[in-house]
Amino acid sequence: MVKAFFSVFTNKNGVKPDVDAIHRMFIPQGLIIRCNDTEREIYTLQQFIAPRLELLNGGRLVDFQEQEVSARTDIFGGIAQRYCVYEKSGVLDGKAFHAYGVKTVQLVRMDDGWKMVSLAWEDERDGLAIPDQFKI
Repeated sequence: MVKAFFSVFTNKNGVKPDVDAIHRMFIPQGLIIRCNDTEREIYTLQQFIAPRLELLNGGRLVDFQEQEVSARTDIFGGIAQRYCVYEKSGVLDGKAFHAYGVKTVQLVRMDDGWKMVSLAWEDERDGLAIPDQFKI
């Protein structure tokens, strides 16, 4: 499921992003949190989806793709926690980029399978390197 989450944002080679698929992956009350140094942006699913649809379909972000590089999942009964290192690349406002970051995902087992409850991420930057223990 987490791998499927990464794929919904892909618009590389003319692929149409399926960002609305996030609704099928999360519980309805799910949260997505972007951490950037001391800033936190906390989104409901709809608050997260709307600007990404515009960004991915409006031409500002093209040839975008992100994928897991390494991951670890711990499961206990009906709860799970996944840490993953991911990489992303694309062209934003005409400028190519390639970056790495860490995502953490909390999941619960529901009647219809595993669903994400929350996802938080922070990208690597000067002064914040991904720890070796995350590079599984």
